[in-house]
Amino acid sequence: MTYARALAECGLERKGPGYEADGRALFEDWAGLARKLGKIPTMAEYEMEGSYSVRPLTRRYGGWTHVPAGMMEYAKKERLEVEWGDVLDVVARYAERTAEEGRTSGRGNRTGVWPGAGLGLHSRGLHSSGLDRSETCGRTRVLADQPVYGMPLLPTPLSHAPTNELGVVFLFGSVARELGFMVMRLQAEFPDCEAMREVEPGRWQRVRIEFEYESRNFLAHMHPVAGCDLIVCWNHNWKDCPLEVLELKRAISTQLSAVS
Repeated sequence: MTYARALAECGLERKGPGYEADGRALFEDWAGLARKLGKIPTMAEYEMEGSYSVRPLTRRYGGWTHVPAGMMEYAKKERLEVEWGDVLDVVARYAERTAEEGRTSGRGNRTGVWPGAGLGLHSRGLHSSGLDRSETCGRTRVLADQPVYGMPLLPTPLSHAPTNELGVVFLFGSVARELGFMVMRLQAEFPDCEAMREVEPGRWQRVRIEFEYESRNFLAHMHPVAGCDLIVCWNHNWKDCPLEVLELKRAISTQLSAVS
């Protein structure tokens, strides 16, 4: 009996680096969370409550905004409309609302297609900032006294795990948009950061963030709990923390553990 067959007989599945995330499993996980929330999950919500990373979904559909349409197409293809009809209704309402907001704001795309019906930025040769890399790379001066490396293989600009609070700040900045945040202000005093967080599609709220390498450092630094909404850290080691905690180690490791 093979290893894969043994896992199947036990009702288990293979997970971890190098294993492909199954499409049906991804659909049921995403749709299950949408059913639980009664709305389209944000990236931050899926990272916190989903069984997988956002990475396999964004790779499959070209970006997080394209996931709802991709899930609807998958459900129709697999004839899951009856079983997941309530979730497809949520997706349909999201599509209508997004299209209407695009028309009223003047930011709707000219094709009249709602987000998700096409491919994402990477399919058009663009990176997440909306700039064409070919426009900037051609003007970059190659340093003659420095070695040249191949393309980074990691999904974030930080090649190694942070070892201090500054590393946490940089790493958060590099993945903030994917996790549903837009940074408004960084400062030396407490709290470190003010950001807007997408709480549901098209609706944002301000959140006060304190960066720590380990969440328990919040106590060591004697910060007032009342002045902060969220701790962003690399390692969450504060068992009874009264604040919401975003552990970047977990968020990044789940991205690396699922391959699509």
